[in-house]
Amino acid sequence: MELSTKTVDPVLIVSVNEDRIDAAVAIEFKDAMRAETLDGPKIVVLDLSTVNFIDSSGLGAIVASMKHMGQDRTLALAGLTPTVDKVFRLTRMDTVFSLFATLEGALEALCNRPA
Repeated sequence: MELSTKTVDPVLIVSVNEDRIDAAVAIEFKDAMRAETLDGPKIVVLDLSTVNFIDSSGLGAIVASMKHMGQDRTLALAGLTPTVDKVFRLTRMDTVFSLFATLEGALEALCNRPA
C-alpha cells in the first residue's frame, strides 16, 4: 500500500496512491496510516481521489486509523469518487467522518477552522 504525505499547515495530507482499499490490503493500509500519522498536526486529511473501490475491510481500516490517532486529532476524508462516496453514505460513515468533495475544499474548510 503506497501512501504519500505532505503538510499544508496546519493539516497533514495523506494521499492513497492505489485504486482499492479492500481486504487484500486493509492491514497494510492500517500499518502505513499508523506510520504516517504517528506524530504531526492535529488535523489529517485522507485524500481518496485515486480510490475507486472500498469494501468493509477498507472501511474498518480507515476507522481503525482514526481511532489510533486519538480523540484529540481529526481525520477528514477528501476526494471521494462517486462509488466510494456512496459506500460511506450507505454505511452512515458520513456521520463519523467529515467528507469533502475535493482536497482543496477540505483544506479551505479545515485551515480556516479555529484550533
